[in-house]
Amino acid sequence: MRNASASRLAAGARRRSPIRWRSSRCGRAVAAVAALAIAVIGPLAASGATARASSAIQPLRACGDLVGDYGIPGAATHVTAATVVPAANGQPEYCDVQGYVEPAVHFQLKLPTTTFNGRYVQYGCAGLCGTIFPTTFPACGGTPGGDFAVAATDDGHVGKGGGFLAILDGSWAANDQAARDDYFYRAPHVVSLASKRIIAAYYGSPPARSYFDGCSTGGREGLLLAQRYPHDFNGIVAGAPAAFMGPLNGVYFTWMVRVNTDARGAPILASAKLPALHDAVMAACDRLDGLADGQIDDPQGCTFDPASIQCPAGVDDASCLTPAQVDVVQKVYSGPADASGHRLYPGGAPRGSELSWDGFLVPNPQFGSIAPLPDNYLKYLGYPIGAPASSVADFKFTLGEFNRLTPESLKGNALSLDLRNFQRAGGKLIIWQGWADGNISVFGTLDYYQRLWQANGGLAETQQWARLFMVPTLYHCGLGGYKLNTFDPFPELVDWVEHRHAPDRVIASDQDSHGTVLRTRPVFPYPQRAAYTGAGSIDDARNFAPAAPLVPPHDVIRWAGAYLYSIPGPVAPS
Repeated sequence: MRNASASRLAAGARRRSPIRWRSSRCGRAVAAVAALAIAVIGPLAASGATARASSAIQPLRACGDLVGDYGIPGAATHVTAATVVPAANGQPEYCDVQGYVEPAVHFQLKLPTTTFNGRYVQYGCAGLCGTIFPTTFPACGGTPGGDFAVAATDDGHVGKGGGFLAILDGSWAANDQAARDDYFYRAPHVVSLASKRIIAAYYGSPPARSYFDGCSTGGREGLLLAQRYPHDFNGIVAGAPAAFMGPLNGVYFTWMVRVNTDARGAPILASAKLPALHDAVMAACDRLDGLADGQIDDPQGCTFDPASIQCPAGVDDASCLTPAQVDVVQKVYSGPADASGHRLYPGGAPRGSELSWDGFLVPNPQFGSIAPLPDNYLKYLGYPIGAPASSVADFKFTLGEFNRLTPESLKGNALSLDLRNFQRAGGKLIIWQGWADGNISVFGTLDYYQRLWQANGGLAETQQWARLFMVPTLYHCGLGGYKLNTFDPFPELVDWVEHRHAPDRVIASDQDSHGTVLRTRPVFPYPQRAAYTGAGSIDDARNFAPAAPLVPPHDVIRWAGAYLYSIPGPVAPS
């Protein structure tokens, strides 16, 4: 049976909706690649690329010739198959390259045969990884086509069950430190090395620009790449980053499961209660930004108390919460803490995210909950091999148990505040998250971003190379939303990298199941907010302007893991 939380996490990795490019962004990497080809392999080999610079770079060898071994230092690579896949369903013809980096980092690399324009994008994975999800090509100028070469990886292991179930399985890590390290910090880096070498072999030169796009675990990988491998990618999108490896997988997720489980092992808060809870939050907080528009733009100012909809004695229906359910909701909002009130994670679920709890912390009768992921993490990944492990049922919310997760957690954490080398290399970073993300706390992301700009010369200085976008009403990784449900900052990243146009807004939209756009809103770099101009439709982004936050950001949270930001994680040997 497919798990809803697994589906959401996996979809975060395979969220590949066609990217709507402005034509001015397209086709300009070709000349640079052609020039590089001349320098690397000589005028004769590059002449074909130069002649076609107005359209695309052509391969210099047959697809099947890519099969073989590549002696890359620290990333010995073996291409086991390379076959041409005909154009179909809006996707171009491409060379489908499959292989692995030793010891077991499997990857798929798609190389367009007629439409490549010199760009490479690598996608992140989801959950505990363990599978390669299908990828699609970004489109250029609104026309389906393979402007980019694209790659993805299973992060060095194969999860049991395949597909969505694979990303919940951690049994592969029980006694395999190499597999752990590939997942924690090595796999995305070595796949980037392998992909660039294979691209050079196929087209005659490496990509002119390289990008990484990931959400959830993929967002963690994006931050980690900027921190530890600052020269791998020119631009990185890190969505809803699962940056706190042990605190998130071992503590936060476990807390969310446990607080909603009674002594019999049954859920306390049921799915049927979520609509009334969410409606009450909206009634209390929709107007905080001065506009009654069916959405909470920034839940930080919302102080809704779930006790306000507590059921009268003897009543338990979908319109109210029992005292036990009120207690669950309060604990979900507040986040993990020990018996003395010390925070074990920087925050809880934001008010306004209630509908996204279904299938996550609230078990769905059809799909289950997030419970298998933290259980597998605590049993198989969370502690050094040979050390006593734990489980969702047995984990104790204490400082001692929190710290016991640190030795392995720091290998995969993406919390370093030292991104100087990424900045000096000219790298650009977009972090984003939905304000209604019920899976990964938005407050951890805000905490990290404020610590980042405080450590790097202030907000204005940091925004020259790293910007945060917080999207009202959006769920985890853009997998729906109670109003705005579609958001993709990748085109803005490319524009920033290639034309130095720092994104001053990204448009989010509300689309129905047929793709009809019902509402658009600008999302400005945090902490700016979108303010209604007072004229025109509130469903049209053109009628909103940037405004200062209602309250200046004070996002740094005092919590048990504050020491983790100063511990550098390991890097792969070269």
